[in-house]
Amino acid sequence: MDFDSTALIYFSPTRTTRRVLREIAIGLGATEGKELDMTLPLRDYSGVVLESNRVAVIGVPVYGGRVPDLAAGRLKSLKAESAPAVLVAVYGNRAYEDALIELRDLARETGFVPVAAAAFVAEHSFSSESAPIARGRPDDADAVKARDFGMRVRGKLEGLSSPDSAACPQIPGNIPYKEKKPSASVAPETDMEKCNLCGICAEVCPSGALRVGDAVLTDADNCILCSACIKMCPEGARYFAEDAPVWKIVKMLRTKCRDRKEPEFFI
Repeated sequence: MDFDSTALIYFSPTRTTRRVLREIAIGLGATEGKELDMTLPLRDYSGVVLESNRVAVIGVPVYGGRVPDLAAGRLKSLKAESAPAVLVAVYGNRAYEDALIELRDLARETGFVPVAAAAFVAEHSFSSESAPIARGRPDDADAVKARDFGMRVRGKLEGLSSPDSAACPQIPGNIPYKEKKPSASVAPETDMEKCNLCGICAEVCPSGALRVGDAVLTDADNCILCSACIKMCPEGARYFAEDAPVWKIVKMLRTKCRDRKEPEFFI
């Protein structure tokens, strides 16, 4: 099949998933492309339709081995007319478990035809300078592999008569999916001695859990622990308290997930 355009569709609170998808797009070599950032709330995606001559590269981070609920809900609002889809799960060097196969099912539900998939490693959302977890990833080596993956996918697509003729690759995962743990009422806090009330934390929050006026108000029940507010704060004013449950997770990851994991491809 011939194609000359791509659509990068992503939920990427800390921008690492977006970075991976952009490298894959370089490898695909399309002459024209657009991006659909589904990270932020209050946007209507129901009118978006993907045609069969545009290759969609769909990427999500992995939260607890699954696709984040917010990402799943927003992806379900899309419509595709048998557009070929490249599926990408990005995880923090622990495991992607059932996220990729769940993303496959979401893509099919909305009319995409999955033709390839990949799992990439990125810096964990709980990573920090004092407790690095896959710090700096995706790095240059990951970028090279992402571009190579894109070129291999292009080769597969060029050998097809139509997207419907593509065989979906075998993707690891379990059905039923891994059960999601109940969300805890936990959120980052604000050091008001550092905070200048610029509002960037609220602007980058995927769930709309932050409000900034005379103070920073955080709705912990709606926080998804993506750490976007921490990583995007120019003053370093957002942080997890020392007694927050995330520090137990950080300790586990630092102990058991030290070895570098590499991208996996399914074509």
